[in-house]
Amino acid sequence: MRMLAPLVALLALSACDPPASADAQTAETPSTAAMTVNMDDETQKTSYALGADIGNKFNAQEIEVDLNAMIAGLRDGYSGDMKMTEEEIGTTLREFGASQREAQMARRSSAGEANEAEGAAFLATNAERAEVSVTESGLQYEVLAEGDGATPSATDRVTVHYKGMLTDGTEFDSSYGRGEPTSFRVNGVISGWTEALQIMQVGDKYKLYIPGDLAYGPRGSGDKIGPNAVLVFEVELLGVES
Repeated sequence: MRMLAPLVALLALSACDPPASADAQTAETPSTAAMTVNMDDETQKTSYALGADIGNKFNAQEIEVDLNAMIAGLRDGYSGDMKMTEEEIGTTLREFGASQREAQMARRSSAGEANEAEGAAFLATNAERAEVSVTESGLQYEVLAEGDGATPSATDRVTVHYKGMLTDGTEFDSSYGRGEPTSFRVNGVISGWTEALQIMQVGDKYKLYIPGDLAYGPRGSGDKIGPNAVLVFEVELLGVES
C-alpha cells in the first residue's frame, strides 16, 4: 500500500479541474494479450478495481503517464526491489505535482477567458429582449409569474424552488428534480441571487441571467460550472421568514 498514498495525493491536486477534453492525449497502453481477470476471485477483483479507479481518474484529469513504466513501478514497489530511492521518488513526485498545478492554472485561465467572452456576448444579446430588465450591477432578469407577497431583506430566510442552467441549457442543479424546495438566508448565496431575491415578492417566478462576477467568478464551482461562467436560473419565491 506504500505506493498508493502518493498516487492518491497526485489525484487530489487536480480534483477541481474540469473533465478532460475529447482530444486529450491517450497514454501508451501495455499489451493486454496475457491479461485476464477473474472477477469471481475477490483479490483479483479488488486489485482490478484499484487499478481501474486510478486509471480512470488519471484519464479524467489529463495526467499523462507511461502505463508500462507505471505498472513496472507498482510491481517493484510492491516487491520492495525499486530502481529509485525513496528520496528520488519523493523528489520526482513533488516536481510532477508542481507541474500539474501549473497546468491546471493554465487550463483554468484559458477556460475563464473563453467563458468571459462567450458570457459577455450572450448577455449583450439577451439584454436587447424587451422582456429582460438589467440592473446597475449587470444582473438580468425576466418576470415569468407575479405574486403579491412579502419582499425579503438581505438577512431574511427564504424558501424557493429553482432550476440552474448554463447558457446552453445544460442543467446543473434543480430543487424541482429533488422533489422539495430549499431554504437559506438571502445573503448566504451568490451575490446575483442576493440581489434578485430582494426585488422579488412571494409568489413571483423570475428567470435570472447572472454574470460570472455575480456568480462563482474565476473559481467556478465543481465540474459543471466553469470559471467566469454566466448562469441562468428559474427561481420561484415561496416564502419569507424574518
